[in-house]
Amino acid sequence: MQQKSKLFLQALKYSIPHLGKCVQKQHLNHCNFADHYYSRIKLKKYHLTKCLQSKPKISELARNIPSRSFSCKDILPIKQENEKPLSENMDAFEKVRTKLETQPQEEYEIINAEVKHGGFVYYQEGCCLVRSKDEEADSDNYEVLFNLEELKLDQPFIDCIRVAPDEKYVAAKIRTEDSEASTCIVVKLSDQPVMEASFPNVSSFEWVKDEEDEDVLFYTFQRNLRCHDVYRATFGENKRNERFYTEKDPSYFVFLYLTKDSRFLTINIMNKTTSEVWLIDGLSPWDPPVLIQKRIHGVLYYVEHRDDELYILTNVGEPTEFKLMRTAADTPAIMNWDLFFTMKRNTKVVDLDMFKDHCVLFLKHSNLLYVNVIGLADDSVRSLKLPPWACGFIMDTNSDPKNCPFQLCSPIRPPKYYTYKFAEGKLFEETGHEDPITKTSRVLRLEAKSKDGRSVPMTIFHKTDSEDLQKKPLLVHVYGAYGMDLKMNFRPERRALVDDGWILAYCHVRGGGELGLQWHADGRLTKKLNGLADLEACIKTLHDQGFSQPSLTTLTAFSAGGVLVGALCNSNPELLRAVTMEAPFLDVLNTMMDTTLPLTLEELEEWGNPSSDEKHKNYIKRYCPYQNIKPQHYPSVHITAYENDERVPLKGIVNYTEKLKEAVTEHAKDSGEGYQAPNIILDIQPGGNHVIEDSHKKITAQIKFLYEELGLDSTGVFETLKKYVKF
Repeated sequence: MQQKSKLFLQALKYSIPHLGKCVQKQHLNHCNFADHYYSRIKLKKYHLTKCLQSKPKISELARNIPSRSFSCKDILPIKQENEKPLSENMDAFEKVRTKLETQPQEEYEIINAEVKHGGFVYYQEGCCLVRSKDEEADSDNYEVLFNLEELKLDQPFIDCIRVAPDEKYVAAKIRTEDSEASTCIVVKLSDQPVMEASFPNVSSFEWVKDEEDEDVLFYTFQRNLRCHDVYRATFGENKRNERFYTEKDPSYFVFLYLTKDSRFLTINIMNKTTSEVWLIDGLSPWDPPVLIQKRIHGVLYYVEHRDDELYILTNVGEPTEFKLMRTAADTPAIMNWDLFFTMKRNTKVVDLDMFKDHCVLFLKHSNLLYVNVIGLADDSVRSLKLPPWACGFIMDTNSDPKNCPFQLCSPIRPPKYYTYKFAEGKLFEETGHEDPITKTSRVLRLEAKSKDGRSVPMTIFHKTDSEDLQKKPLLVHVYGAYGMDLKMNFRPERRALVDDGWILAYCHVRGGGELGLQWHADGRLTKKLNGLADLEACIKTLHDQGFSQPSLTTLTAFSAGGVLVGALCNSNPELLRAVTMEAPFLDVLNTMMDTTLPLTLEELEEWGNPSSDEKHKNYIKRYCPYQNIKPQHYPSVHITAYENDERVPLKGIVNYTEKLKEAVTEHAKDSGEGYQAPNIILDIQPGGNHVIEDSHKKITAQIKFLYEELGLDSTGVFETLKKYVKF
């Protein structure tokens, strides 16, 4: 299971076909924004060793265009100037771009837990929290603030960094790869930095400064995967630590977000379908918080701030997709929200970023990426259609009001830097070394017709020179839950598979969030079978259009994606040759009936309540992988599970595996001597994390399994993989 007066004037109304729509100012009389990590490409003299998580997006927190149209042809490369040494005044984008021109694309690592504050950059170097002057961020000239080894953790890494407003303190959340537990340390910055305090099990945290110039740290405490408590702490001579808020509804969780201008700290209380936001005045943090709008079932909203106005991204009203609203900060209730921008159908809001004179929307429309730049000073709206190879955004925290930098990536292409420069009104891409994958591979966007006639988008990758695609191995990816997009970040092993001749297919089925909130609603609760029908239609369409064949088709998923994979193995096993799953959710019925598990109450909005609703119980029985195992031929199955996984208990995976083996054995007895039974493998890894994306051991085992099941030689793929990953 799983766990942002008048705008948009006449210019938008006269636009050519666009993703958004401006509406007249009106009042409603009815009833990511997340951690700002600073992601960047940091060039090293060694190969990719680790990819930390990118900044969470709005859609991930929810679980769940334009006065002129542009295409990727409008994206301008930054021209090479006459050879000059790097200037101290050169902005960060230019520095990265210059270095990329002289460095092979393979040699990089992705750095996320990094923060700029004042004239310094704070980040992790080796096993230490360090800081360096901004202009020296890529040199070895840095100051060590704290040695993570003091915490006596196994291979700790910094997940998030926050610097106090006056730079007296820095706080960092530290985790390990094999556990979801975290520790927040607070370091006092002085000639001799010292750890002032540490707090266990911190989820989100932010600094504000009170009227007496004292730094106040707000943080949320997580217990058993449930985040219900908000604390505030001060340090130094006036040290205190007190609980500030407790959410009593166990189906909700709490996280903190500091608006980009630092004017308000928002307490966000939400479950899968409903949210409520409280404002803490960044200038008077000891004053009681102000409620924006009491929770209304089915209404989600997120808040940003600019010039005494709140910008609210919400699904209130019809259609029930995200739309942008605005209200004065001193009249925040829903009846005062002005609706001025709505998204076109099948558009997902990936994220929103607020600048002094601009609002930038990052969008996905019909499976393609767009950026909408809204000029708040001149009421202009500009939409940029991004290159068709791009499948995902990596957001940057940026305090420069002149530029909006971000990265684009795909499963087989490493992140590439782009920046929108407001003064020029243009999007620039980094130039220099061009990844060869752009010429050696193709990306296709197709659609499959599901059983009820709905079109289901797919994204497909394969080598350009592949001649007979029907004879090529196929790896299908699926998720389809919580309104979350299928992960399409760069993965070295996926790149290696394409280089070795594989076809990759990503099926964006209902239950996910690729086409907006309704796409999720059409694949949850008593519509979960829509996702299964979509997956089946996608695989059949791929085969019908000449992409591989059943004997060369494999399927992969993690976590809640295991529901659809396991269900397809029961209903249409003949479509597949082999399956890999990581920490899969396979026993939906028994898990959702066990209210002692930490996430059961939070998950009721996704799966239903089989304990009290007979309709939900009977519906889950129809698709639950564990409940529907029967003696028949199955594809070979490789499952990676984690010993102390709190999200998907190991017991359910073990029970599923044993029952599947029994069914396979029984079928083999009735099939005669020539029958070759499938391999059923359960690989239990130590640790308590849910999914370890960069585990070399896991990657090796899964690839080896797929090649052996298809009778292919894996020598080439592992040689290719060594270009990106050190084993």
